[in-house]
Amino acid sequence: MAITRQQKMMIAAIAAAAALAAGGLLLSGDGANAHADGEAGHAHAAEAGAAKADTGPNGGKRYVDGDYTLEVLLAEDGGEPRLRVWATAAGKPLAPAGVTLQGIVQRPTGESEALAFRAAKDGLVSTTAVAEPHAFEIRLDLAVPGRAKAATVRLRSEEGLVEMTPEQIQSAALTLRTAGPARVEDSAQFPGEIRFNEDRTAHVVPRLAGVAEAVPANLGQRVKKGELLAVIASTALSDQRSEWLAAQRRLELARTTYAREKTLWQDRISAEQDFLAARTALQEAEIAASNAAQKLDAIGAARSGSALNRFELRAPFDGVIVEKHLSLGEAVAADANVFTVSDLSTVWAEFLIAPKDLDSVRMNEKVKIASTAFDGKAEGRVSYVGALLGQQTRTATARVTLPNPEMAWRPGLFVTVSVTRSETEVPVAIDAEALQTDGGQARVFVAVPGGFLAQPVQTGRSDGKRVEIVSGLKPGWRYVAGNSFVLKAEMGKAGAEHAH
Repeated sequence: MAITRQQKMMIAAIAAAAALAAGGLLLSGDGANAHADGEAGHAHAAEAGAAKADTGPNGGKRYVDGDYTLEVLLAEDGGEPRLRVWATAAGKPLAPAGVTLQGIVQRPTGESEALAFRAAKDGLVSTTAVAEPHAFEIRLDLAVPGRAKAATVRLRSEEGLVEMTPEQIQSAALTLRTAGPARVEDSAQFPGEIRFNEDRTAHVVPRLAGVAEAVPANLGQRVKKGELLAVIASTALSDQRSEWLAAQRRLELARTTYAREKTLWQDRISAEQDFLAARTALQEAEIAASNAAQKLDAIGAARSGSALNRFELRAPFDGVIVEKHLSLGEAVAADANVFTVSDLSTVWAEFLIAPKDLDSVRMNEKVKIASTAFDGKAEGRVSYVGALLGQQTRTATARVTLPNPEMAWRPGLFVTVSVTRSETEVPVAIDAEALQTDGGQARVFVAVPGGFLAQPVQTGRSDGKRVEIVSGLKPGWRYVAGNSFVLKAEMGKAGAEHAH
């Protein structure tokens, strides 16, 4: 998708915000003296001020609250990110088994979760992993038996968080939608190709030999039923019309003779034998005239015309001339394919089915067609499923009869045919365009106060339009559906990386 100049300007503005948000993990925090009386301790902490965190001997950040110092590090433990803490009092390490540490994780989405810790070697480690995204505020409360005074520290991480104002959101043309229940189709997709509807395609042949005297029709021209395509001079047609004209004259004479003989016989002037002979001659003349007329009808020629040898080749139905093999003055054979006319108001979308997928495609089943060349989509029904497998491909041919009122589906165009196997109601689904991938992990940008959060998600079924979210999103969450690539680009530019 092309980025507009306005979006490029927004990218620069967002980059600054993202760079501030991506300064690293656990780089900010507050440490203050805290008392066991809760809110009073917080008031004292505000008076005392926050001590700036620095790096400890274990590679974590140190947070000071009175005599207590907590070194905190988010690191991989057994393949999962866990919080590790080392505590000291008055500069002396505290035994992990002799202290109690509890934590609360508050996320930008409004979720909160409790953290419990266990002793591990020379420090403490959280019993549960700290799930992504690592954008949160954590409060740690340290209690030491025998000491009335406790320690409380707060630390913050803004990894994956992009700050944006409402004006910036509007300027970047971000589209927000709400995650929630939806019906997601389980479909099988097959590559296919648009072809002529052979039931509405005609190979126009003259059905008699001759020479082209006029060819008014052109390749690609839309024609109506009966419209003149070409004029051919044919001696064979001249002979057939002469035969028909002669038969008509003989028929007229036979009718006159029959009427006279019938009158004479009824008046007993002539013999019955003369009457019967006249009747037989009339019947033979009628047969000869009918035969001559049917010969002309069989080749589509008019029974009379300005010239006996003039044959007018006309369109069999409304359509488009897709092939032309006739030039002025060219001699043509009776079976030459001089024009191909196709009615493109409907076309076929043909695709091949492997034996394992034959049960998924049934006659009259509704399918979706998508173009691989442009953003075109349509719906149709399966009109044919082959009963035999091809000897070379070992596949069956199926086709969809596709309405084509705008003539957008041109024969030869490659398409993707989606056949729905089943349709399932899922608790959480989002637009497919909202998904962004970062290092193999699917993410969705979720709206949070002051901006957006790159939320990792686990996906399930998809029908190309909607994607089931198995975990990572809750119903009712607002997410970026359109132009989410802008946020991903800014995250990459700002260098937002994991630093467990």
